Amino acid sequence: MATDLTTPRTVARPDVASIQRRTLRLLFTTQIIGGIGVTIGIAVGALLAARIAGTAVAGVAQSAGVVGAALLAVPVTRIMARHGRRPGLVLAYAIGAVGGVLVVLAAATRWVPLLFLGMLLFGGGTAANLQARYTAVDLAEPARRGRQLSLIVWATTIGAVAAPNFAALADRVTTGWGLPPLAGPFAFSAAAFVLAAVVLLGLLRPDPLLTARRLAAADAPAAGPPLAAAPATAVVAEAPAAGAGVTPATAPVKVRAPRAAGMRTAWSVVRGRPAARLGIAAVAVGHLVMVAVMAMTPVRLGESHADADVLRLVGIVLSLHIAGMYAFSPVVGWLTDRFGRRAVILGGVGLLLAACAVAGTAGHHTPRLSVGLVLLGLGWSGTMVAGSTLLSESVPAGVRPSVQGFSDLIMGLAGAAAAVVSGFVMQFAGYPVLTLLAAVAAVPLVALALRPVPTGAPDEEG
Repeated sequence: MATDLTTPRTVARPDVASIQRRTLRLLFTTQIIGGIGVTIGIAVGALLAARIAGTAVAGVAQSAGVVGAALLAVPVTRIMARHGRRPGLVLAYAIGAVGGVLVVLAAATRWVPLLFLGMLLFGGGTAANLQARYTAVDLAEPARRGRQLSLIVWATTIGAVAAPNFAALADRVTTGWGLPPLAGPFAFSAAAFVLAAVVLLGLLRPDPLLTARRLAAADAPAAGPPLAAAPATAVVAEAPAAGAGVTPATAPVKVRAPRAAGMRTAWSVVRGRPAARLGIAAVAVGHLVMVAVMAMTPVRLGESHADADVLRLVGIVLSLHIAGMYAFSPVVGWLTDRFGRRAVILGGVGLLLAACAVAGTAGHHTPRLSVGLVLLGLGWSGTMVAGSTLLSESVPAGVRPSVQGFSDLIMGLAGAAAAVVSGFVMQFAGYPVLTLLAAVAAVPLVALALRPVPTGAPDEEG
């Protein structure tokens, strides 16, 4: 009897559950840190820009951060596709930290172009926070993906709600160091981004995306679907030819991610699907109204309060607003499943209209303005959750990531445009007119949501 010594040993599969638990704990921590850094900038960015360049330019500076997050997502995701999540997230946070430092320098020199550049790069922190949600589901079990993704979103909420209240403390501390007023919060943000980047660089190992690809590549030769049937974002395994002692199941594999469908393809898919168009419109219009009103609320508070009080009040009001955006999102999701996507979209629009009415007529009554901002956050949550759900289920799986990216692009452009216009409206017409125009912008979404929308499964061959 002979023993075959040429048969290779089967490579043990990694403990996916353990890696996923560790990844979630790490992401939860860094999302809190990153959320604090991002939201501090949102809280004082408009005020700092108004001090340096005037109220009309304050919205432009805010929109620079939104545009920066959208643009930086392109190189960050390319790096992730080639090298994994860890280098992409670290790069995004590092860019955000550089942006925070440039904003501090702009405040010290009062150089407006440097302020815009700093705010543009500051968007790297937002890009990192958004990409972390997808990192949470790389190794998640299919039945738990939604819960684990929502856990990371909730972590962002904790940081975002707490962040505005750190702005006054950071400003007091750094003013003693010689920094100009309102520059200190951005220095604090830069430090938070650096901390998040260092933690991820040292501890996000093994990389969840690369691990998922290796597992998919090992399983593909034995049980994977035919390549022709794989969606555009599927992982493809290329195994070398089998030789002595080498089988496709045990041979090393080279993994590559095929190029996903582009924006043109995404638009062609959305154009022929009324439900997808409604989903994108709900996300974009809700974001436009929210950004237009929220971006100028700190400036509105600054009109009637002294510098010693304005940062404290901005922190309280924006914390309530952000709580409205995120704290009840699980309830909004349940309502979306229970009563339907269009019903929740219409409810979200109703809350946005109510928010504009309350905030626009609040005058300088801060408690009433706070109620308006809470309603604004709740309305945004309704249009965002229901619209995103409707969009995702209305397009074939093969083009779904591209269509979702197209929706995020439209959302970002809508928010950036709203931030730019809001500053000019605030200076030349005032806050009540701004809220009125924001309410008018939401009305066409009501008509679109009331139109009959097919609810059947998307045609995979369409």
